[in-house]
Amino acid sequence: MRARVSKALAVMIAIACVVAFSPITQAQDNTTKLTDPQIAGIVVAANEIDINWAKMALSKSKNKEVRGFAEQMVRDHSTLLKSVEDLAAKLHVTPASSDMGNSIGAQSKETTTKLEALKGKAFNKAYIDNEIAFHKEVIDATNSTLIPDAQNEELKGALENAVPLFQGHLEHAENVAAELGKGKK
Repeated sequence: MRARVSKALAVMIAIACVVAFSPITQAQDNTTKLTDPQIAGIVVAANEIDINWAKMALSKSKNKEVRGFAEQMVRDHSTLLKSVEDLAAKLHVTPASSDMGNSIGAQSKETTTKLEALKGKAFNKAYIDNEIAFHKEVIDATNSTLIPDAQNEELKGALENAVPLFQGHLEHAENVAAELGKGKK
């Protein structure tokens, strides 16, 4: 159970990492460090966004591989939300807003609008391509921004332990993309 919670926390943190490398947030002053409450806020927001994308995939896709990936994202990120709430309570941290958190929200609205307009194979490809890009950015942002900015050692450790989980999600998404490339629905 503890390993599952750690994995879930890692997943949520990964999503938050995407924010650090999005074009919107790259324009932010690079000397401004995130606080632990801001990191928690980004993680919560990003996790909720990926759950929503996965739920959309479950409602729109009939492809077995896409649906399996989406089910994993809902399961992992839902568990992660609970884990983040628990860790925040333990550390007496209230998730806070930040420019990065606001940027990821705006960026997710654009992505959601694009995904909502698609159907069938076009949706499947766009959803999985988005998840691949998202997880690559998450891995980079975790290593380059969130870990260095985290002040609490427990939070920093959770971020460090999350990278292998993010790599697993990336590999899963890449495998689904390869299956889609073979001409499956």
